[in-house]
Amino acid sequence: MKFVFEPSQIPAGVTREEWNDWAWQLRHSLKTEADFVKAGFELSREEFEGFSGGGKVFQIRTTPYYASLASKSVAMDPVRRILMPTASELAHGRQSMLDPLGEKRNNPAPRIIHRYPDRLLFLVTDTCSVYCRYCTRKHFTGQDEAFVRSADYEKALDYIRSRKGLREVILSGGDPLTLGDAVLDRVLSDLRAIDHVEIIRIGSRMPVVCPMRVTPSLARVLQKHQPVYLMTHFNHPRELTAEAAAGLRLLADHGTPMFNQLVLLNGVNNHPAIIQALSRRLLYLRVKPYYMFQCDPSEGTDHLRTSVEDSLAIQRELWGSLSGLAMPNLSLDIPDGGGKAAYVPNFEVAREGAVRKFIGWDGVEAEYVSPPPESILKPLDAETFFAEWDALKNAKA
Repeated sequence: MKFVFEPSQIPAGVTREEWNDWAWQLRHSLKTEADFVKAGFELSREEFEGFSGGGKVFQIRTTPYYASLASKSVAMDPVRRILMPTASELAHGRQSMLDPLGEKRNNPAPRIIHRYPDRLLFLVTDTCSVYCRYCTRKHFTGQDEAFVRSADYEKALDYIRSRKGLREVILSGGDPLTLGDAVLDRVLSDLRAIDHVEIIRIGSRMPVVCPMRVTPSLARVLQKHQPVYLMTHFNHPRELTAEAAAGLRLLADHGTPMFNQLVLLNGVNNHPAIIQALSRRLLYLRVKPYYMFQCDPSEGTDHLRTSVEDSLAIQRELWGSLSGLAMPNLSLDIPDGGGKAAYVPNFEVAREGAVRKFIGWDGVEAEYVSPPPESILKPLDAETFFAEWDALKNAKA
């Protein structure tokens, strides 16, 4: 099946050259009630109240491109719910946390979040081109420090150099792709100079909200420092426009592996048909659907959070409809820095001794007899394995 990707609608009075310039998009961001009204949005009472108080909870900003994907008149439009502040943000809700993932407790050096032994986050900027209303990092993002200060940057690099067990560095923020190519090239070069850093990831929503940022120059920068993995953040099929598709193809053609992390959002994508359509389109564009996150309980997000039960129901319905390549992993980030908790459908319905009974996603029932544990051959211990491995390598040399 060939997917049709419609281009965004260029507003009157804007040239195609301006529209396709990512710097123009950032300079002409919509930030105020007046900006949105001028762009043709018919604001609801809830949205008017959101503008009057929403900025106190979190900054308001979107690119003209991303605003063009939203309905101008329907307040419940899925893209509009992502970018538009509402009065619901001002309610305290069932659970409201400024730092839901406990990042301040795992901040051993400036701009470093280190929760797992082999990988860490490096927050290279606090700026985004769109401030999504469900953002989990409201305690940090939107302070208008485009790039980390020199002293903090060096301290962060020193920390990474000093931790020999690190294998991955994940550039985050804010959005790292709001940085220019030269700055990004410098950061990637500095990280590549550290011997024990094997993998670099970049988490970015720019291919979604400002796909004109994905230029041949950027593609070459990422190619230069391979392996660099790009973690995109598409939440809805409507975000996959012709411009977004072109950017993804350009990156894939330059050898950048891409994975998508979506957030399940109430009134946006909390339906299996929407997730299935998004996953299939992403896979067609060589982006692996990776995570399907439960929305974090950051301040002002109660109205956007789906229940765990609904998320599990969505996942279970998708299980038999999508191949493993297209199936994102349902996961919840345990608040206060507990790490990720993965969910998978439980098809085991009974167990008696070695016999386990299953009912598959389509109702097929069967039993599986497990072999006794003592019959399983144990692998070589690590010390013996590496000794034999080194002997084999030396013999070939």
